[in-house]
Amino acid sequence: MNNPSRTPTVGFVSLGCPKATVDSENILTRLRAEGYDISGSYDGADLVIVNTCGFIDAAVEESLDAIGEALHENGRVIVTGCLGAKKDAAGQGIVEQVHPKVLAVTGPHATEEVMSVVHEHLPKPHDPFIDLVPPQGIRLTPQHYAYLKISEGCNHRCSFCIIPSMRGDLVSRPIGEVMKEAEALVDAGVKEILVVSQDTSAYGVDVKYRTGFWGGRPVKTKMYDLCKALGELGVWVRLHYVYPYPHVDDIIPLMAEGKILPYLDIPFQHASTRVLKRMKRPAAAENTLERIRRWREICPDLTIRSTFIAGFPGETEEDFNELLDWLSEAQLDRVGCFSYSPVEGATANELDGQLPDEVREERRDRLMEHQEDISTQRLERMLDREITVLVDEVDDEGAVARSMGDAPEIDGLVIIPDGTDLEVGEYARVRVTDVDVHDLYAQIIED
Repeated sequence: MNNPSRTPTVGFVSLGCPKATVDSENILTRLRAEGYDISGSYDGADLVIVNTCGFIDAAVEESLDAIGEALHENGRVIVTGCLGAKKDAAGQGIVEQVHPKVLAVTGPHATEEVMSVVHEHLPKPHDPFIDLVPPQGIRLTPQHYAYLKISEGCNHRCSFCIIPSMRGDLVSRPIGEVMKEAEALVDAGVKEILVVSQDTSAYGVDVKYRTGFWGGRPVKTKMYDLCKALGELGVWVRLHYVYPYPHVDDIIPLMAEGKILPYLDIPFQHASTRVLKRMKRPAAAENTLERIRRWREICPDLTIRSTFIAGFPGETEEDFNELLDWLSEAQLDRVGCFSYSPVEGATANELDGQLPDEVREERRDRLMEHQEDISTQRLERMLDREITVLVDEVDDEGAVARSMGDAPEIDGLVIIPDGTDLEVGEYARVRVTDVDVHDLYAQIIED
């Protein structure tokens, strides 16, 4: 470390959601731009940065364990991310209490603060070359897909969530800046852009849909205008974290026209109006079943994925059965479910009607079993259809790809046994030959 000719090296551990991944990529990009090397191990690193998650208790434990491991293996650790912003009832930082030997702690979306600490403990190399970093920056995803974060923070105050206390209120990125980043990604070979935020539907609300500029023409900082512009780039565009506000209806025709993927990730969380109100969810009174029906009339191939919470405080058996009935009606394609878990600092902890752990788990299991048949039936509609897929992996046993209805890491796969000659990042046409609960099986369509 005292050798002046040696390039200073930073180890990096990235935990948490896609928004945290984007934060990590921003920090890594700055590090490389300033001439630092990035290490994949603790041994070769002069210090280690750990980007943490602090949303639920399991994530807190994972983050604290990762920090402890980095301290043990390396000793010089900077902590950033959501857990860094988390305080106890007395206002003391969680990380500092458990690991007082860390060099510094910042919250999420804190590239400048992290770099300042790095400079303090590991001075940057002299005369870094400006071409050390490609235009699209340093990414943690494979070369053919990338996350595009369009805003930070959230204006909602859902009773089970502490994200606004860690990430703040909604701050939308200028649309010109977002589109410039998207173009750089496509120029670098990205075939799928995954739009992420805390509330994608609210993009631009904080700046009153201010007009920006892209390619010399005016474009509003608004969800519809962003989707329309991204749809001109000629790659897959997938929307995540979409709240079902009325203006989401305007996006569906873009999907039907093939401008963006016919895919919506909507965190409905529940179907009982009473429970949704206790959750303080936006759009709690919306007739979501009717909205879904209208969407599918416009775009029959629309895939809808969602997440739900089972066993929320005060949830009755009647409420839960209402949710099961809603799922039967909604016919969602992809569903995840969590049993309710108290999160330190969340107002839901103070609600009456806290349910025993076994009831929460039983309801979660029952929901997933109920949804399994629905998801399988939705997939069976794909049998014998010709579809376009994006190839993720290829080996001597074939290829693994994803359809337009499958987001990476959270949805299903398309298994192609005769796909050994395909290339990663390639679009391919296949015919679906079989299905199971989560995945499709297909064969290549010869030209």
